[in-house]
Amino acid sequence: MLVGAFEHTIDDKNRLTLPARFRESFAEGIVLTRGMDGCVYAYTRAEWDRQAGEFAALDSLDPDGRMLKRFFFASAADDQPDRQGRITLPQALLRHAQLDRDVVVAGVYDHLEIWNRATWSEQLQSMEGSAEDVAQRIAAARD
Repeated sequence: MLVGAFEHTIDDKNRLTLPARFRESFAEGIVLTRGMDGCVYAYTRAEWDRQAGEFAALDSLDPDGRMLKRFFFASAADDQPDRQGRITLPQALLRHAQLDRDVVVAGVYDHLEIWNRATWSEQLQSMEGSAEDVAQRIAAARD
C-alpha cells in the first residue's frame, strides 16, 4: 500500500528521486501517465497492467471511452529507477501537471501522484473543506 505525502524536487535533468519508502515497490519499474486534477500518476508495472486492462476494456466506439484511452495511454511512459531511486519525467507530463522544481509525491493506495507543490496545497485546502460532505454522499449512494 502506497501512503504518505513527501516534498521533493525535480533536478535540471527532469529527474525526481522517489521517496525512500516507495522505492522497493518500484524496483521492477514504473509507468507514468497523466493524472486527473492536474497531476502525474505513477504505477508499479503490475498495477499498470491491471489498470491498463480496465482502460482497454472501455468501448472504443463510445466517444468517452476513446477519450479516456487517449488520455491515459498516449501519455504513458515506462521508466526504471536508477540506483539512487531517480526517475525521469517526460516533458509532456511536466507540462500536463505544471511541474517545476518543487513537487509533492503522494501515495494514494495503489499509485503515486506527483503534484506541483502549490497545486497540492490548493488540493489539500479543497479536501479539508469538503471531505466530510463527499464521504456522506458516497455513504448515501451505497444505501
